[in-house]
Amino acid sequence: MIGAINLNDSQTSGITPKERKPHRKNTVRKLIIRTIMVALGAVIMALGLELFLVPNHIMDGGIVGVSIITSHLLNLPLGIFIFILNLPFIFLGYKQIGKTFALSTGLGITVLSLTTLFLHNIHPFTQDTLLATVFGGMILGIGVGIVIRYGGSLDGTEILAILFNRKTPFSVGEIIMFFNLIIFTVAGFVFTWEQAMYSILAYYIAYKMIDIVIQGMEESKSVYIISDEIDEIGQTIMDRLGRGVTFLHGEGAYTGNDKKVIFTVITRLEESKLKSIVAEIDDHAFLAIGNIAEVKGGRFKKRDIH
Repeated sequence: MIGAINLNDSQTSGITPKERKPHRKNTVRKLIIRTIMVALGAVIMALGLELFLVPNHIMDGGIVGVSIITSHLLNLPLGIFIFILNLPFIFLGYKQIGKTFALSTGLGITVLSLTTLFLHNIHPFTQDTLLATVFGGMILGIGVGIVIRYGGSLDGTEILAILFNRKTPFSVGEIIMFFNLIIFTVAGFVFTWEQAMYSILAYYIAYKMIDIVIQGMEESKSVYIISDEIDEIGQTIMDRLGRGVTFLHGEGAYTGNDKKVIFTVITRLEESKLKSIVAEIDDHAFLAIGNIAEVKGGRFKKRDIH
């Protein structure tokens, strides 16, 4: 068991409600960067939709998917329906998540709608269905990933799922999956079942690209190590990997003995070398490695090794 500080205990934490720091507002620089990146992500998504997916009758999921079907049936530009159908969810996002999220989402959806309107009559890059599916899905995922990374959204489905989640026993992910299943089934009737299957493939590719954009190519990993040779292992990690380590104090639940625990953060490319270091020093050491979506602050920057 690793020791922890109970922040609810004012005697332990030394923090009283009056001493807590007030919420710091975003700086002008951060707001400008967020605005630019949300707008850029929306433009990239529009390129994926209008130059690859929509002309080849390939769908996206969520409210955008509903917009694509409605646009096809009424023979009107896609951008009109993306804007109109997402408006209620911008308001819900303001109520449920916050002002900053709602403004970022409103900006993203507005730019997405205007860009799709601008690109509506431009000839698609390819009419090969498979190429359109793969590249359209990738471009779509990059755009959505950028917007999510900078605190916005381009689709109201997640907000809708959060509301349903509070009143049903289903998770947000399960609700989104069910909603998209209905959309892709309707797409099979409106277009063809073959196009619906291509749409599911494009959605899967976009989903994976979103993960890559949000987490980055160089995925970080958290590492916990328990060993009788903890000092030597910690020093070797600093010397040979150039990573900082933190010693945590733990207590064995069975033996009651005090234990030192190493905590460190590495990249996935360093995982194999770290395992080798630990095995060389103590092949009976306990080693736990997990994925981290993002690392900020501290001394994560790699030092020179020797």
